Amino acid sequence: MTQTTELPGASEQDEQPHRPRRRALPRLPHRAWSVAATAFVTIIGAAGFASLPGLLIDPLHEEFGWARGTIGFAVSVNLALYGLTAPFAAALMDRFGIRKVIAAALVVIATGGGLTVFMTEPWQLILCWGVLVGLGSGSMALAFAATIANRWFAARRGLVTGILTAGGASGQLVFLPLLSWIVDRHDWRPAAMTVAVAALAIVPLVWLLLRDYPSDVGLAPYGAEGPPAPRPAPRRGAARRAVKALTSASRTGSFWLLAGTFAICGASTNGLVKTHFVPAAHDHGMPVTAAASLLAVIGVFDIVGTVASGWFTDRFDARRLLAVYYALRGLSLMFLPILLDDTVHPPMLFFIVFYGLDWVATVPPTMALCREQYGEDSAIVFGWVLASHQVGAGAVAFVGGMARDAFGSYDLVWYGAGALCAMAALMALVIRRGEDAKAVAAV
Repeated sequence: MTQTTELPGASEQDEQPHRPRRRALPRLPHRAWSVAATAFVTIIGAAGFASLPGLLIDPLHEEFGWARGTIGFAVSVNLALYGLTAPFAAALMDRFGIRKVIAAALVVIATGGGLTVFMTEPWQLILCWGVLVGLGSGSMALAFAATIANRWFAARRGLVTGILTAGGASGQLVFLPLLSWIVDRHDWRPAAMTVAVAALAIVPLVWLLLRDYPSDVGLAPYGAEGPPAPRPAPRRGAARRAVKALTSASRTGSFWLLAGTFAICGASTNGLVKTHFVPAAHDHGMPVTAAASLLAVIGVFDIVGTVASGWFTDRFDARRLLAVYYALRGLSLMFLPILLDDTVHPPMLFFIVFYGLDWVATVPPTMALCREQYGEDSAIVFGWVLASHQVGAGAVAFVGGMARDAFGSYDLVWYGAGALCAMAALMALVIRRGEDAKAVAAV
């Protein structure tokens, strides 16, 4: 007879019912990504007005008999104010918060766009489209993207900057085919109202989902270590701070090189291609809807190019990236006059893809250089650099219209822009590294 011994507690364990293990809950993405997504959608909504000028030059010229130079001047006021507002908007975001500034900007854009349908004189176009829309869109310019990236992200800033910058191209992709169809089938007034309503519809989204700082929701920036930093106190004197940042940065040669290259960037994109490509293609017999669709395709590849540029900026020398981008852009513009035709052919499609990849690929490395050299004031300094971008865009929007009136062609403008891009490539290579620039500023 054998005796078995029972381990203590074995029977109790056997009698206890089996308890299933708790499954770990899926980890939610950091709140920074939802804030970035809201900013992305907001930039898309405001981008509708950036898509409109090139579509309305011919309709306004035909309906009111206004010279293209006059219409181009209104566009240049819009583009210049878009840039000049940016540094003050960045400082206002530090004072009043991102949500309030962006919501107010969207309302101003919708107001200016809605009032354009009642205009009968050129000064009304300049006031509504140039001043109001320029001020509103300037408050939502790339300085907004820089502020979001600086506050909410300690890692992946280049990638986030590229994604947010691509929001403008995404807006172009969404709005251009629709707006060109509306202008062609109906009138330019319904097109203006469409983008006004779109801008106004974004306001509730901004108010509900956007937050000023990670600490507002008890978080640290994405990629940061340690506990959340306390929310900074509101910084008063927005105008004084913006001017002070400009005064300090202007003592460095790097600021003037960044401003000069970005002015050429604006001249060769928003001022020239976005404003004058559609009428230039129409001069060669291409239908407006076909030309606008090509601009929309540029927007598709712009998204790819800008996001890729953000990824490159996290890994390579930003100065060399800028030099490559400007050199390739200038080369492509030199070939454009011989590619324009009454139909869309393969060489033109190659230009569209090539140019689209390079459209605003310059933004992430330019932002990175501002961050590297100007620290906590980098968003405001970038706002001033962006101002030069828009001044360059405004100048070429006006000069391009004047050249078309004077010579009956845009060819000289394309060649001139190509030469300027070659100059920008050389300027980018001589920008000082961050440490060198700070040492010069200290002296």
